[in-house]
Amino acid sequence: MGANYTEILIEPVYDFWTEIHSSFGGKTIYDMRNDLDIFLNMVVLLGLSTTEHALKQPKIQAIINAKKTQGVYDLLLVEQFYQDAFSALAHVYNIPVISVATFAQQTFMSEMFGIIQPWSYVPHGFLPLTEHMTFFERVYNTYTSLRTDLDREFRYFPKMDVLVQKYFGHLPIKFPSTSEMNRNLSAILINNYTPLGAAGPTTDNMINVGGMHIYPPKALPSDLQQFLDEAEHGAIYFSLGSQVQSKDMPIEKLRLFLNVFGQLNQRVLWKFENDSLPDLPSNVMVKKWLPQSDILAHPNVRVFISHGGLFGSQEAVYHAVPVLGMPFYCDQHLNLRKAENNGYAIMLDFHTLTVEQLKNSLQQLVHNNTYRDNIKRFSSIFRDRPMGPR
Repeated sequence: MGANYTEILIEPVYDFWTEIHSSFGGKTIYDMRNDLDIFLNMVVLLGLSTTEHALKQPKIQAIINAKKTQGVYDLLLVEQFYQDAFSALAHVYNIPVISVATFAQQTFMSEMFGIIQPWSYVPHGFLPLTEHMTFFERVYNTYTSLRTDLDREFRYFPKMDVLVQKYFGHLPIKFPSTSEMNRNLSAILINNYTPLGAAGPTTDNMINVGGMHIYPPKALPSDLQQFLDEAEHGAIYFSLGSQVQSKDMPIEKLRLFLNVFGQLNQRVLWKFENDSLPDLPSNVMVKKWLPQSDILAHPNVRVFISHGGLFGSQEAVYHAVPVLGMPFYCDQHLNLRKAENNGYAIMLDFHTLTVEQLKNSLQQLVHNNTYRDNIKRFSSIFRDRPMGPR
């Protein structure tokens, strides 16, 4: 980076999972169930806790309390994931704000830009629904969307206002409420792009940049390259992301996966957070960390076993790898339901998963070319855009 770039690392990294686990009474994320109350509590708790953790850092305090504030910065880029107090910095430095959403478009984003979001066909981001809903699904979608709006307006925003007053209130500036600041953005960059997002009304300053994190594939480490190159019958990549860790998986499910993997002709590359795994079949390799996008770009990778996170879902489509998905929370259900409806994924329930379901689903994805053909078509659409997201 050049001399004009300064990076402030928030240290220590905030351990929010202790609070999250206590909020739903579980020891690991595997204990979480698809419950609206849990999700609403989780995002509010997550947003408030991480925001305050950052605002109280000495280097952030120095930015808030700087003596010179005019002509220092030209633009403020802020995260849109329940961390709206950071928008107060725009009032300190008298600069415009562009928000960045690392998740796909949510109903409240439309309201920020004065759009009426039709709940009758635009699915809520936490629900496993698509644009094609039954009457009762529309009713539930409307209830959930209204519930979320009320929760943000009467629970989340007042608590965020308290943080603004706590960390900015001593300054000789009249700050609007976070709800008002939330509606005074110049633009928003949304981690979304056709054909992965739901259809809905938008404006010119709601800019879809989905896939911006995907770079041309780099060379793999030699052991991974050899493992995949020599996969005569293809390979399966298995990762549940950074938050749902395979090492915390219940022992009976761990044995189930090892049992099925040992019966396959394909090789399996598994992101597993421990150095070793007992009774590992000869066709399975485990690593604590894996370069996911580079692996999905390998021509021998036939299936991606995923939790349905948005970044991984985009990488799977970009590299045209069919998906076996097991969602756990939030937008994962929506991402995988849409992928299944588009014909390039199979969605299973982790909590009720059986050996037969897992084996049959993997065989379907490997041997039925329909899944591969469908995702190639969607990959072509996802890549086809007037200009790249960066």
